[in-house]
Amino acid sequence: MFQKMMTGALIAGIGAGLLAAVLHFAFIQNYILLGEQYETGELVHFAAPEAAPATAEGADHSHAEAASEAHGHGAHEHGDGDVSPFQRNALTVGFTVLLYVAYGIMLTVGFAIAAQFGKRITATEGALWGLAGFAAFQLAPGMGLAPELPGSAAADLAARQVWWWSTVVATGLGIAAMAYGRSVITTLAGAALIAAPHVVGAPLLDGFYGYAPTEVGAIFSSRVLGVGLAVWVALGWLAGRQWARGEGGGAAA
Repeated sequence: MFQKMMTGALIAGIGAGLLAAVLHFAFIQNYILLGEQYETGELVHFAAPEAAPATAEGADHSHAEAASEAHGHGAHEHGDGDVSPFQRNALTVGFTVLLYVAYGIMLTVGFAIAAQFGKRITATEGALWGLAGFAAFQLAPGMGLAPELPGSAAADLAARQVWWWSTVVATGLGIAAMAYGRSVITTLAGAALIAAPHVVGAPLLDGFYGYAPTEVGAIFSSRVLGVGLAVWVALGWLAGRQWARGEGGGAAA
């Protein structure tokens, strides 16, 4: 049974990862390349400050779906020079697939836990889980730390990572409490968990600056979130479908 669970998670993760890679190249890649041109000084925005520090943190994206873009940006620099476009794109595809395989395993483990409490997981139910995954891993963290285009300034990386993971965990637990709780107290506790990271607030800079135009950053962030929504729902649907087809689906029934 464990082998079938992991096989289903692997199939769902690969399918979702390939979809994410296609959407990345279609809607996001060009804006990363444009941001890198501003970051390296090849292009100059009229409002770019002279003393803005250019650090690797500026290319770091503050959510898990944007991790693939950050990886692609990091792959741009190589020990002996720039990697070829083919190598860069291949690394982006590979990393994205691995990322969504990991997400697929997490969803499948969640299905198994839900099945122990008598919950039946179908493809439709899986899509709702995928929507919840998007809310926990991208939407909620993005409300405090938007996906960052190369050439953008950012607060301390360690502080952002702590806040990001805290938000993911709190949002995931909060959604679970609200979805499966059986009392008003549980629902209120779930809502409080979702709100808590935003009450504390994400780590931000004292001032805002960066090399890339804000208009480009805004389009980039919106596209990252839009792609994330589509891929997470697809991942949940695929994982739920695989679960329902295997022995896990029978156990959940």
